[in-house]
Amino acid sequence: MAIAAVSIAPLGTGSPSVSNYVAHVERVLREDGRVKYRLDPMFTTLEGELVVILDVIRKMHESLFETDAVRVGTVIKIDDRRDKELHMQEKVDRVERLLKGEDA
Repeated sequence: MAIAAVSIAPLGTGSPSVSNYVAHVERVLREDGRVKYRLDPMFTTLEGELVVILDVIRKMHESLFETDAVRVGTVIKIDDRRDKELHMQEKVDRVERLLKGEDA
């Protein structure tokens, strides 16, 4: 099980806003349906099998070329843990428990 943070954006479109492009790639992600995900302000976090995550990211990246984008930049950060299953919510919950002073 892996967790990946991905940011996909067009370059050189002339607009300072990328929200329409983000919505476009999020639709691709939602329609694919193979990974759990969470949209955050700067990245989208994906959870699933690494090979599937990478395939979904590829689809998201390629989909921007269906818009007016002629150049696309993609940033990926992967946490791939093999000794136990990794879940994005568990990582957040553990930090929240530590902030409350609870042993985690």
